[in-house]
Amino acid sequence: MKSIREIFRNNPSLLDEPEVAKLLDYCEELQDEMVEFKFQKSNNKEMAMLDMLKEVIKGCNAIEKEQTEHERFGYDSPDYPATISNLKSYILKRCQDEKIYL
Repeated sequence: MKSIREIFRNNPSLLDEPEVAKLLDYCEELQDEMVEFKFQKSNNKEMAMLDMLKEVIKGCNAIEKEQTEHERFGYDSPDYPATISNLKSYILKRCQDEKIYL
């Protein structure tokens, strides 16, 4: 991206023209919007990752509770292979939906 001085270096007097000044103001607004959009986009991915991690922790806590109940009360033991498969599927699907590449 060229700077304003580079663009107008052959004719700097054009910078004094009202139309050019309006155009420069408009370009600055667009640049600000682009920066804000990029921030929001990355922020959304950060929020998605935080949400995903919270769900993973919640699932881990649930499986730990099942294991404790199994040991304490003799309930059915947790199905670890299914849990791991479900967890992996959840993470991969969520990453695909959020366009997060691992």
